Amino acid sequence: MRIVVTGATGNIGTGVVRALSADPQVETIVGLARRTAGRPPEKAEYVRADVERDDLVAHFRGADAVVHLAWLFQPTRRPERTWRANVLGSLRVFDAVAAAGVPKLVYSSSVGAYSPREDDEPVTEDWPTHGWPGAAYTREKSYLERYLDAFEHRHPKLDVVRLRPGFVFQRSAATEQRRLFAGPFLPGSLVRPGLVPLLPDVPGLRFQVVHTADLGDAVRRVVKRPVRGAFNIATGPVVDPRFVAGLLGARTVPVPVAAVRAAVAAAWRLHAVPASPGLFDAVMRLPLLDTTRAESELGWQPRHDAASTVREFLAGLRAGAGADTAPLAPDRHRLHEISTGIGRRP
Repeated sequence: MRIVVTGATGNIGTGVVRALSADPQVETIVGLARRTAGRPPEKAEYVRADVERDDLVAHFRGADAVVHLAWLFQPTRRPERTWRANVLGSLRVFDAVAAAGVPKLVYSSSVGAYSPREDDEPVTEDWPTHGWPGAAYTREKSYLERYLDAFEHRHPKLDVVRLRPGFVFQRSAATEQRRLFAGPFLPGSLVRPGLVPLLPDVPGLRFQVVHTADLGDAVRRVVKRPVRGAFNIATGPVVDPRFVAGLLGARTVPVPVAAVRAAVAAAWRLHAVPASPGLFDAVMRLPLLDTTRAESELGWQPRHDAASTVREFLAGLRAGAGADTAPLAPDRHRLHEISTGIGRRP
């Protein structure tokens, strides 16, 4: 099998490429990325390509599946920029898959595509995917779900699979995720048991996670099976402030949602954090995921539970962990990249 992966050097992409590389039925993996990376895993090669502007059909032709992961989280202050990359870039990927005659498209959607739910009953894949309109990320994920609905009707012979994971963590992505969502003022070295005495207990704040390796395994299973449609991907138990406090040996202090939201909004206005208050609103409205379909039809079972996944992420924060790809580079490499202009987008 020949598999092409867009966004191959990011958090999810590195896990997908590793999982595919370990499968004996996969012969070749072509990883597309905007910026060059280090040495790829066995059977894989990295190719520099931008989903917004480059010819994708040539890369896709002859592939057994295209796995579309490329996504731009920042700048959240310029939603027109992320729209061009994430929505218009994805439409170019989907159309190129059809033009190249690829028989399977695997798209990484998100729990953020789902419409809000006010209770904790897990949703199955038929729950509406209208997202939360107040955040660019959820609007973009929801829009692409609608586009794929029509795309599937136009291309009935093409197997389209949508994976909808919870929050995806691994050690080597910790520094990148701190940059993307918390900014430079969160000292990762302090996120350790005993040094964080208190955590705010925000009513209704809870979400699910999945380890990058487990999501990569789900992708590997999808490309090998004659499946279509959507699959929820997450592990248990549910993560909330008390869960994280238990890992850090901290106590929780009740804090109203409105107070936290106001603090996030103030930090956003001061450019102290890159995550917008709209994204906080979206997280507060995420439903929980029922993963029965992935377990029964893919034979998928997460090897990492939420505790080990979050512990690994926190350890990565403390260590300033990263990898030899531009998205996952540790801060010291990012500083060099910025000072020299390496990796800048024209």
